[in-house]
Amino acid sequence: MTACVCLVEDGLFATAKLWSNTSTELDSSPFPSLMEASLEDLVTGLESGLFTSVDLVNAYTARMLEVNSTLKIVTEINPDALSIAAELDAARTNGTIYGSLHGIPILLKNNIATADDMENTAGSYALLGAKVPEDSTIAAKLRKAGAIILGKTNLSQWANFRSSNTSNGWSALGGQTEAAYYPGQDPSGSSSGSGVASSLGLALASIGTETDGSILSPSNVNNLVGIKPSVGLTSRYLVIPISEHQDTVGPLARTVKDAAYVLSAIVGYDSKDNYTSAIPFKKTPDYVAACNYFALAGKRIGVPRNIISSSQAQAPIISAFNDALKVLRAGGATVVDNLNLPGYELANEGGYEDIVLEADFIANLEQYVSKLTVNPQNITSAASLKDFTQSHPLEEWPQRDTRVWEEALNLTFSNSSPELWGNYSAQVYAAGLLGITGALKNYSLDALVVPTAFASGLPAMLGSPVVTVPLGRFPANTTVAKNRFGNLVARAPNIPFGISFLGSRFSEETLIGLAYAFEQRTQVRSTIVPYIQPITELAQVVAKRKSREWN
Repeated sequence: MTACVCLVEDGLFATAKLWSNTSTELDSSPFPSLMEASLEDLVTGLESGLFTSVDLVNAYTARMLEVNSTLKIVTEINPDALSIAAELDAARTNGTIYGSLHGIPILLKNNIATADDMENTAGSYALLGAKVPEDSTIAAKLRKAGAIILGKTNLSQWANFRSSNTSNGWSALGGQTEAAYYPGQDPSGSSSGSGVASSLGLALASIGTETDGSILSPSNVNNLVGIKPSVGLTSRYLVIPISEHQDTVGPLARTVKDAAYVLSAIVGYDSKDNYTSAIPFKKTPDYVAACNYFALAGKRIGVPRNIISSSQAQAPIISAFNDALKVLRAGGATVVDNLNLPGYELANEGGYEDIVLEADFIANLEQYVSKLTVNPQNITSAASLKDFTQSHPLEEWPQRDTRVWEEALNLTFSNSSPELWGNYSAQVYAAGLLGITGALKNYSLDALVVPTAFASGLPAMLGSPVVTVPLGRFPANTTVAKNRFGNLVARAPNIPFGISFLGSRFSEETLIGLAYAFEQRTQVRSTIVPYIQPITELAQVVAKRKSREWN
């Protein structure tokens, strides 16, 4: 079975159209198409007995195999997925439902640990064969909600915290991930495989991590909804770290509601991550109920124009964004335009973030590897990691350098020093009082809105949330442009882009509502079609199963 790729003219430009050789019906019963199936679609099918979780695992696995050799999305399929699915099917038959994700396959970025037969490597040979003492809190929460952890997705190695000269979506172990909207497309980083997987329906959704842009950016170019939670809303225990001050874990999904369901399953206090003690509510907000078509009504939303580039290359994004503001107004929101966030320039000029991330990485990596129960390469520090990487030919050094680590190792202070605290305080001041929280307070705003391409920096430094939703795509006359490394297409016709809603810390409930209201009024995702996609559908898998049962 191979992926289908067809091009037809739509009057504007050549658009990929996907002609499946399988039906989404069986015996006159309609099945959800896995490219667009929502959680509620899948749960309805499972509850009615139309298909099983074993069928879902088989269908998603077949879809992975159809595209993975081209796009390098998934590094590993969970060898226990089918047996877990069978157990969950049996539990459902007996009337036991563990949670909202019962029997639903989810993919994890390959830096989120699972205490099973799968690897957790950040894409590096340095951690191949390493073992953790237990599941990461994220994995444990997903299992508690009934999810099937289907596999691990490729990523930009070390979550894009190794090299100043590499490409998004590349890792030594996983190869080069590509996105599906233009041949050779840059998938963006670092949750690259998670973005492509969700976009192509290789699972209901996937989990990514973000330090600065690594959920938002892959969602942006893969036609997805991404939720970058507040730092501390989701646990980072046994997630390979960059920075305790900025790392967070969140979902990449095809719809706002699906992302809200998945977020609900993974949030909450964890004694193994003290940052979660900052959660300000005793009862988790109902993020799914926040998906309200009328959520824009009465809201005040600011547009900080000084953080939005007006370069010619970004003109299609700016045009679509300005049109989107009309949608917000039509939905009942007051748009306060032409705001200026003075902290934006201060944050960028000060270089605070680099110092915070470098100091944190040295300490936080050492903390993570100290928890390993098996550590074949004896990686005990950033220095030993650098030495291993520079000596292992498959790590592609020096073509892909280790400059980020070298700069971190050259710091003369730790992440517990006054120097670190001074830099961190400066970035929070710039991103907060002179940035997001200052604007929200001074203009009595509920949120800010910007194109996703410009959304990540200040929220990363502040630790505040962002929700991105599909907004549009680059037009047919777009000049094809390569990435800096020269191996991927960074800009081209049909590559998607998104719009982002920003708020104060722990304001996810509000942002989800705004994003949902915009999504439901525009339905942009359905207008942007990949040039390549898998063709296996549930109806085909169920038909084969029934044929075997009859025989």
